Amino acid sequence: MAFLPILRTRLPRQCRLSLRTFASESSTTVPASSINNPYQVFDRTAKRLQKDRAVSRDTGVRSRTVDYVRDEVADRMMERLMDIKRKFDTIVDLGSGPGHFSKLLEPEKTRKVVMIESSEQTLNRDPDEDFDVEVERLHADEEKLLDIVPCNSQEAIVSCLSLQWINDLPGILVQIREALQPDGLFLAAVFGGDTLFELRTSLQLAEMDREGGISPHVSPMTDTKDISNLLSRAGFNLLTVDVDEVKVGYPSMWELVEDLRDMGESNSVIGRRHFMHRDTLAAASAIYKELHGNEDGSIPATFQIIYMIGWKPAPTQPKPLERGTAQTNLKDVLE
Repeated sequence: MAFLPILRTRLPRQCRLSLRTFASESSTTVPASSINNPYQVFDRTAKRLQKDRAVSRDTGVRSRTVDYVRDEVADRMMERLMDIKRKFDTIVDLGSGPGHFSKLLEPEKTRKVVMIESSEQTLNRDPDEDFDVEVERLHADEEKLLDIVPCNSQEAIVSCLSLQWINDLPGILVQIREALQPDGLFLAAVFGGDTLFELRTSLQLAEMDREGGISPHVSPMTDTKDISNLLSRAGFNLLTVDVDEVKVGYPSMWELVEDLRDMGESNSVIGRRHFMHRDTLAAASAIYKELHGNEDGSIPATFQIIYMIGWKPAPTQPKPLERGTAQTNLKDVLE
């Protein structure tokens, strides 16, 4: 677990944030047919607009300032990729953003990276000079991977903090497996269910006290125990799943919320409320500091990260021996 130091020191901006803190900044409406679809949890159009506006704000300067969480997770993903002793001709970066992971790739590991991102402004935020390998950028919806790449065509697909916004997670895992060549690699990191638990509990308590009920303001995340089952059901084998945390310190809840907005990580759940009363937000800030605050007056924000590695089955992959063929008794080893 890593703790990133307090990065924000500006004064709170209650008046500016109170009306749009956890809203999507989008006035788009979702068709009734989408709401009836059980896999439609997130408003993908709103999420794309959130990312576009995050990059356009201050001509991208603010979005670069808040890259710290994704850059940290990309570093840890790269450590896992470097442990795999194989060079890939091409790697697909699904939901690449501006290329947090792709910028870390070196010619010794791959010749080319294909970045796929639904937000065109985010995709093209950083120039090719920031990358050490050849870059191809595809502006497309990550949920429709097989419309972008053919089946059995990719050596490796990676995704850094993007899959948590996919409506049909089991479906996209199947698409990824279909897009991979036999013995192809899938490496990803997603936010886990305990991400921002401090913010979630503070908002819920404040809403219960001030408004007599609660509504979702932090998007639902994947539970850790479900990832292995989802990967196995999607047809991957040789699975590796592990969990880590990144803790970031902020002066108050207001700076945390502002950074989430500038990351493009505002709530995009279908049916979310687009307004929160100012006194409810003020109460949530006070509760946050009381329940979770540090001794120095700052507050922590926890980002739980689930890392996963899976391989598309192939005849050449190692297989476990049949039951009863072991030559050594485990009891003898333990003694």
